[in-house]
Amino acid sequence: MIRRTLTPRPDWRRKVEAEGLIWHGVGQEAGGGEPYWNESACYSFTLAEIETVEAATAELYRLFLAAGQAIVDDQRLLDRFGIPPAFHQPIRDAWNGEPPALNFGRFDLGYDGAEPPKLFEFNCDTPTSLLEAAVIQWSWKEEVFPAADQFNSLHERLVAKWRDLAPLLPAPLWFAHAADASGEDAVTTSYLRDTAEAAGLATMPILVDDLGWDADRHCFVDLDEQPIAALFKLYPWEWLASEAFAPQLLESFADTLWIEPVWKMIWSNKAILPILWQLFPGHPNLLLASFDMPNGDAVAKPLLAREGANVSIRRAGTILAETAGVYGEEGFLYQALYPLPETAPGCFPVLGSWIIDGEPAGMGIREDGLITTNTARFVPHVIEG
Repeated sequence: MIRRTLTPRPDWRRKVEAEGLIWHGVGQEAGGGEPYWNESACYSFTLAEIETVEAATAELYRLFLAAGQAIVDDQRLLDRFGIPPAFHQPIRDAWNGEPPALNFGRFDLGYDGAEPPKLFEFNCDTPTSLLEAAVIQWSWKEEVFPAADQFNSLHERLVAKWRDLAPLLPAPLWFAHAADASGEDAVTTSYLRDTAEAAGLATMPILVDDLGWDADRHCFVDLDEQPIAALFKLYPWEWLASEAFAPQLLESFADTLWIEPVWKMIWSNKAILPILWQLFPGHPNLLLASFDMPNGDAVAKPLLAREGANVSIRRAGTILAETAGVYGEEGFLYQALYPLPETAPGCFPVLGSWIIDGEPAGMGIREDGLITTNTARFVPHVIEG
């Protein structure tokens, strides 16, 4: 695992924009000082290193399956998640009923090329950095390193999974996201909609704020009062559960297919990290995690948060780094501190290893300081050895 310094393509902006990455400069706009898409460097892996990451990804998915079952079977565990009680039974019903799901997500991993990859968290409800992992870095590789390979079958696997789901989904399938200023959610949702259409599905876009409820028909509708029978949403379940229409949301479970299903509330909640450690203590791909503040070095994380907000790194009783934010009301967990490799001054890479329906599917790498936030930069990778 080697970080290589490169010269960016002269027309890289035009090329990434042509493939849909319209917010490549978000890091600069957010105060990071540099564009989000960073092809002035790349990471070179050996095939053996990629096989290690791939195996860890498959193994972590197995652990999450076991943890999910343990949580829905034990009310005491479910109570630790800060999920409104009204959603507990729908979570159990969806877990046991297995409604149609894309079942995709991104494991964020620490890896130094030597020791086993370690899990930081699982982004599986509203995972972003997908277009750049699936499409942008592949096109970059084909142009800059045509003889090299890449850990990347994301696009093909997404299309194949939508094709498998097509007979189970009423038409059209709606794709919803929030109106975010950076456009990150819009880009991710649009790309997923493209993969669904490539699989032959009829789709429609809608903003979350434009969802309406028809009290007579007991269903969500669009701005034209058209019923919505199937909806993919890039919007956190915990936010939906806090909306004024939460009672209607619960009612909709009888007739509306939500992708991803409501059981994703337990996998995407960081409260699962201590439970994983309780179930699999000492596992080589896990970091010690607890609901209680440890004596040693640790990272404090809110149970529910996005983009590295409200995280603090504690070493020898001193806060080494921390981020601001609006999260933490539901509580915190504490995860053992993993020393990320500093591959360039101030650059600490986090591997985002993707999984689709239980199968490892590709990888994207983001660089930031000690805490990975929304100013992180995406760096492409290749396999050369």
